[in-house]
Amino acid sequence: MEPSQKRYGVARAREATGNTGALRRAAPHLSRQVGLASWFRQWARLEAQSVTLWTYDCRVVPGLLQTERYARAVTESVPPVKDEDQVTQQVTARLERQRLFDRRPAITFSFIVEQALLERGTGGPDVTRELLDSLLERSSQFNVELQIMPTHQPDHAGFDGPLRLLESPDHRWFGYAEGQRGGMLILDPKEVSIMLQRYARLRSQALTSDDSRSLLKRLRGAP
Repeated sequence: MEPSQKRYGVARAREATGNTGALRRAAPHLSRQVGLASWFRQWARLEAQSVTLWTYDCRVVPGLLQTERYARAVTESVPPVKDEDQVTQQVTARLERQRLFDRRPAITFSFIVEQALLERGTGGPDVTRELLDSLLERSSQFNVELQIMPTHQPDHAGFDGPLRLLESPDHRWFGYAEGQRGGMLILDPKEVSIMLQRYARLRSQALTSDDSRSLLKRLRGAP
């Protein structure tokens, strides 16, 4: 992305958030995180100031829920081949974002994760077991709702792929969509409305929070 395009994108985001200073306040916390993809940083700045965060993913367990070993396995799996410094930078930046779980005032989180991702075995049995333990612990947090989308679910609102939504401090909603080599911040209220409708449908199709925890325990198996 050209510098002029980046400046234009940030300016639009500032305007969309009402020039409240959210991006400016969040920037110091993220500007040093070189492990974040350039196309993701703008979303991460908004994310750092959000009051609500909703995430659906069908490719990998969302970064905010990844353990260090799972994040490393995912990062090392995707070409091009990365050296140790690159892998460490990306994993560190991903784990740094998890400080959002302890932010006060608390953010309200909702995650919908495909069951198949938990059964894929990314990183091997030990990494998967550790991930399941982490998901069980995280889902018990008072401000976190985790739902699993069962493998058998013919009626599925997520066929167009992953989506993220956030609510800003002034209660405006923004969307984000990411592909192979880029991401897009979605500001158009009509487009964001469509994403909100889809997420609402996904929540109704996924297992309840309690049933999701039961499934996680079954997948986890004996200690």
